[in-house]
Amino acid sequence: MEAIQRANPGVDPDRLQIGQIICIPGVPTRCPSGTFEYTIRAGDTFFTLARRFGTTVDAIQRANPNVDPDQLQIGQIICIPGVPAPCPPGTFAYTIRAGDTFFALARRFGTTVDAIQRANPNVDPDRLQIGQTICIPMGEEPPCPSGTTPYIIRAGDTFFSIARRAGITVDDLIRANPNVDPDRLQIGQVICIPSM
Repeated sequence: MEAIQRANPGVDPDRLQIGQIICIPGVPTRCPSGTFEYTIRAGDTFFTLARRFGTTVDAIQRANPNVDPDQLQIGQIICIPGVPAPCPPGTFAYTIRAGDTFFALARRFGTTVDAIQRANPNVDPDRLQIGQTICIPMGEEPPCPSGTTPYIIRAGDTFFSIARRAGITVDDLIRANPNVDPDRLQIGQVICIPSM
């Protein structure tokens, strides 16, 4: 009884209503071999998880037969199949370990944060999970179009400081990098600087 009350701090046990939803603490989830534990966060669905982890909704449902995909709860632990989608040519599969970030992986494998993001368009770099498999490009920098030069973002860089050093305007830099958010630059990311 105490565990149920702790799991439902805003619920009066003497005033339960028919149809009211409460949380029942259960036995900790143990994921079978070939899967890993994942803690549900706001906005998660089996569909978004399947895309993020390179699996299918059906595979997630089979790994979680007692989980109702329409009743996911923040903090709930489910099992994600660890079979990744095959990586495209020019990349290789890598399994995320504790402490991994796109920046650290880019440095370790001689590539860029931007290249890793392009190779993993459905992966949120701020929500990497241990056991998750991603594709790592094999050290090739993305080509910049003619009339521009590749530049690797360093600590402290902003579009303003880069534009000033390059003798161009911030607008020039934004036009040359339409898919780059100037407010979310990451060390190791490659951008293109227009030649003047």
